[in-house]
Parts: sequence; C-alpha cells; structure tokens
Amino acid sequence: MKTISIQTIFTSRPLLLTLFLGLAMGINSCDSFVEVDLPKAQLTSVTVFQDVATANAALSDIYSNIRDKGLLTGTAYGISNQLGNYADELTSYGAPGDPALDFHKNSLLPSNTAVASFWNTTYNQIYATNAIIEGVQASTALTANDKKHLEGEALFIRALLHFYLGNLFGDIPYITTTDYKSNGVVSRMPTDEVYKHIIADLEASTSLLPEEYTNPDRIRPNKYVPKALLARTFLYQGKWAEAANAASAVLNNTGLYVWEEDLDNVFLKESTETIWQLMPAASGKNTDEAATFIFFSGPPPLVALSEDLVNSFESNDLRKTHWIASVTDGTATWYHAYKYKQFNFTASSQEYSIVLRLAEQYLIRAEARAQQGDLIGAKEDLNKIRQRAGLGETVAVSQQQIIEAIGQERRWELFTEYGHRFFDLKRSGTINNTLTGLKPGWNNTDILFPLPQSELSANPNLRPQNPGY
Repeated sequence: MKTISIQTIFTSRPLLLTLFLGLAMGINSCDSFVEVDLPKAQLTSVTVFQDVATANAALSDIYSNIRDKGLLTGTAYGISNQLGNYADELTSYGAPGDPALDFHKNSLLPSNTAVASFWNTTYNQIYATNAIIEGVQASTALTANDKKHLEGEALFIRALLHFYLGNLFGDIPYITTTDYKSNGVVSRMPTDEVYKHIIADLEASTSLLPEEYTNPDRIRPNKYVPKALLARTFLYQGKWAEAANAASAVLNNTGLYVWEEDLDNVFLKESTETIWQLMPAASGKNTDEAATFIFFSGPPPLVALSEDLVNSFESNDLRKTHWIASVTDGTATWYHAYKYKQFNFTASSQEYSIVLRLAEQYLIRAEARAQQGDLIGAKEDLNKIRQRAGLGETVAVSQQQIIEAIGQERRWELFTEYGHRFFDLKRSGTINNTLTGLKPGWNNTDILFPLPQSELSANPNLRPQNPGY
C-alpha cells in the first residue's frame, strides 16, 4: 500500500476530500501508526463546505480520528496508558515489543515509533483542523451561524492538540495553515509563545460557540469546553486569577453541569458532570480505556496500577473500591483501573471516553485559589472532591499544606486520565524527586520527549534536538 508521512503532508498540496471524510480510516492500523493512505477521491475540499452536513461530517471525522489514533486515544498507544507508565501510575507487564515498555523503563529514543506517532498523527490532525478553518472561512454557502460553530469547534481542537504536544515536547511549531511551503520549513516556537496561541484560539473558540450543546451526548463542544481547557492552560502557566475565573465560569453553570454524588455514575455517558467526551466508533461499543486497563487473570497481559498508587489511597476512600478492581491468582494480587467498567459490547453504548469533567475544574480552582491566598475557598473546592470519595474534610491548614493536599487529591481523582499525573509532577517541580530511583537512569531532561529523528532529518529548522537525547 502506498503511504505518506506527516512530513510529506506538510510539503505537498493540500489534501482532498478524503482527508476529511476518510480521516478516521486513513491511518494504517496494521503496520505503522504514522502512515496515512493516499487520497482516493478527487473531490476538492471546496465541495465539503457547500453544505453544512458535509462540513459537520468532516469535523466529526476529526473527532473520530482523535478517538482512534494519537495522543488522546484510549487504546494502549494513547497517553493515558503511555504517560501512566512513564510516571508512577502503571506497571508494565507486556512482552518485548510492547508499546508501553520503553515508557515504563525510561528508554525513549528519537527513533521510538510511539513517540513519532504522537508527533506525526497529532500534526496530521492539526492539518485537517486547519483545512476545516480555512474551508469554513472561505465558504459562501454556509450560514454565518454554521460558520461560527464549525470554526469555534476547530479552533478548540487546534488548541487542544497543541496543548498536549507542547507539554510533551516543549518548544514546538504552532501550525495555523495548510500552506505546504511554510509548513515544510516550519521552526519551533518557545513554549510561552505556544501558550499565547493556545489561549488566543481558546478565547476565540469560546466567543464563537453557543452555550448549549448541539448534541445531548456532549460530543460536540459548547463554549464551556474551550473555557474548561482555558482554565487548565492558565493553571499550567501559573496565572492563578485567570485559572480560577475560567474554572468558575464552568462551575457556575449549574443548569448544564450537575455534580454526580455517586462515583459509579461519573463515567457513564449520561454523567451530568461531563464537559466533553468522545463517542465510541459503533453503537454498543464502549471505551477503549476499559479494553486497555481491565484484565481478568494474572499476571496482567499489558499493565496494572502500580502498588505505590494503590497503597497511597486512604483506606476508606471510595475511589479505591469503586474505581479500582483487584485480580488474584491465589498467590499474587494485581490491580487495574475500573473507572470504565464495560469491557465488551452492550445493547447500546453505556460509556464514552470523557476528556473534560467537572472534578478537574474544582481542583483547578482549588489550586488557583490556594496560590492566591484564598485558603477558605480552596478548601471548599478540595472538600467537594473528598466528600464524594467518603473522606472527611482536609486537615491541611497552611497554604503549602493545602497546595500539597490538592496535588495528592489530583493523583487520586485523575489517575489514568490523559497523563494528568505526569503533567502535575512536571509543573509542580516534584518530578525528579518522585521518579529518580523509580525509573532507570532518570534525568531532569526526561521531562520532555525526544523529537522524532525522522522529523529533524526532514526539516532541519526543527533542530536542535531536546537536551538529553
């Protein structure tokens, strides 16, 4: 089969309609995670934007591709699994060649195919998103309202994907065009500049999107979806007031978002605290996360929760009994994430992959408030999380104690969800103390992934390689 890489996409003519309507199936799942089928249809992309139905189909296929490939997939190749192994959440039990082993053993190299797939697949998705933006802006057939909605969603996707790339690779290109000439010689941008672009895209997205969801399943963003990511972005930058305000904008919308008191309801597709989620590929299918993390006999075939994580929970924490399950062979016991419980097909899909949820917004606001000295408000938000878990109110008193308690609560609440633990260790400055001795040969330069060697060779403007590689 003839294939092209993301670098070829950046240095070739803009892709045709198949990039949109065939995107979810375009990446070859058999041999390589970074190869893309050449387009077979010859309809120009202009045709897509003559009708809102085809434009929506193009955007939906980008969501499908995000669900199935790259950073946010719930399969073993996504960051929920890989960063769980790279940090201290998961222990890898896979055989040689398993995609998690290099992450678990801290043996990533510029030639690593999983790292290359993160880069290539994500920039492929960004390219397709930019084609949506350009097509919508140029369209004379779409209504003004449809154009606002489509562009608002695409801007959110572009910001989301760059957010994760920047936190994994550091300085990166921020791609805002499908121009093959400029993309072919693109340079990396300092992280602060990347964040400025992310914020600009998220703020524009917020202004364009409506308050209400267009779908009751919350699979298409409303304006509070980019607002929630904006809260996280400000938190990562240490912009505490902005982070608290953005989180409050989401939390105060109690007409849309209702706190789930029952832990077993949090990860159902109808959860009222879901902000945005990805729908499974077929009716009756459930999440790839469940298929990745759940196992029924030991030793685990792929990964298990680390003993350190499991033992860190307070004994009466309901999350330990509701979101973690144990498997024993009579001699040894292993544990797996059990947030998503539907391993197989059901009559109708019961669980979707939740990317943004309300609990994170409470934790964002708690941390931002604590950093600003609002200790009472911080403890109120922190205790909201603890009380649902069956725990008493925090005993933390000082500002530093409260900040540390919030960090611990994030570990218990957000485990195996899109690399939160790894990113929290990085931004808090505790990653070296936590992983030194736990990970073979851990160095402070390991907080960034290596840039794929194939990309550095194809475009020297991306150099230098990240330190340590």
